[in-house]
Amino acid sequence: MNDNAHILVVDDQEEIRKLVEDYLTSEGYRVSTAADGAEMRREMAQTPVDLVILDLMLPGEDGLTLARRLHEESRVGIIILTGRGETVDRILGLEMGADDYLAKPFHLRELLARVKSVLRRTSGGGGEKKTGSKARFAGWNLDLTSRELVSPSGSEVRLTTGEFDLLAAFVNNANQVLSRDRLLDLARNREAGPFDRTIDVQVGRLRRKLEEDPQRPTMIKTVRGSGYIFTPSVEVR
Repeated sequence: MNDNAHILVVDDQEEIRKLVEDYLTSEGYRVSTAADGAEMRREMAQTPVDLVILDLMLPGEDGLTLARRLHEESRVGIIILTGRGETVDRILGLEMGADDYLAKPFHLRELLARVKSVLRRTSGGGGEKKTGSKARFAGWNLDLTSRELVSPSGSEVRLTTGEFDLLAAFVNNANQVLSRDRLLDLARNREAGPFDRTIDVQVGRLRRKLEEDPQRPTMIKTVRGSGYIFTPSVEVR
């Protein structure tokens, strides 16, 4: 995996680009860097990229705008970098389609763990162990191998990596009350921080894609004080 994965670091601070490039290169990854959105696009036009590490505070187009465009135009994995206090930006980044986030200043080992997790999930090798390759619930069809979701009407519904992993966690643990910490562990293989709203954001996104009325969900229900429960009957084969 390391030998083939190409990571693009987009940050306007040269010292951070160099630090991350040297460290991830030493871990066996191929790493390129860019100082802004224009350089990012030039690099991605020249060679395929598997993962973008994207700073939110960039000159010109900001990281949120770039994250949204990356999500709309490609299936590349996205890890956003934020300032420690920028909780709103982290949530917006996930809303725009990022797969994970990391607050500055960060430990390189923590960055490496996030990189491995996102690459594992975007390559189809991560998440909870599956008992089958396809799941059906409430007329929906989820292919756990190709990571495709098809609605009851037969149209494909595109999911971000984070949304797919969360839905897979629900499908594999249907009719069980799952805490936010447990869902984060199942979907992202990490523990929640004290103010981590990742799961709530992803649940909101899934509800908008799955539920007829996201404000009155019938499939992904909130269990007050405990977490969430996925209520449909699931057939996995």
